[in-house]
Amino acid sequence: MFTGIIEEVGIVSKFGRLSHGADLRISCSKVLEDVKLGDSISVNGVCQTVVDFDNTSFGVKVSDETLNVSNLSHLKTGNAVNLERALKLSDRLSGHIVSGHVETVVKYIQKEQLGEFYNMYFEIPQNYLKYMVKKGSVTINGISLTIADIKENNFSCAVIPHTFENTNLKELKNGDIVNIETDILAKYAENFIVSNEKREITKSFLEENGFL
Repeated sequence: MFTGIIEEVGIVSKFGRLSHGADLRISCSKVLEDVKLGDSISVNGVCQTVVDFDNTSFGVKVSDETLNVSNLSHLKTGNAVNLERALKLSDRLSGHIVSGHVETVVKYIQKEQLGEFYNMYFEIPQNYLKYMVKKGSVTINGISLTIADIKENNFSCAVIPHTFENTNLKELKNGDIVNIETDILAKYAENFIVSNEKREITKSFLEENGFL
């Protein structure tokens, strides 16, 4: 579990395709401070397991499924990636609840600069719009952002200078592909409603589900 608050921008030092999956190595420093084999690190919002590490980098094995649904398949040596270690129970939840299970990729359209701030615009498939609400949360490349506006098949996020300068958002070019994870609470709410839509709302039903 993560919060979407990026700790460090790492640099891809190796990306090699295998018959199934890929080897990925990332040069970094901060996220290595207390790393152990088997730890989870979010790479551009994708939860990955550390399989080896040294003083300057760590390696992961990327599955076919992850390559199919995320932008890790587009990585090249020298690319910048957002990194975050898994949340500790004692940590403050500064962003929002992020699972690290990227659902799909979306296209970055453009940015609008407003002084030191930015409005950044992204396309999104219609089937994911139902999980998005104005002023709600969304995760882009592992970054917890607030949805500023939604129009037809795109949405925008207002980005503060600190976030822009300390993540790989500043590296994006129009048409680039980014990872997206919609708010997990919206998906749980949808599942709850769908699974119970044919049940009568009674006192016992409300008691069973914690409303009474």
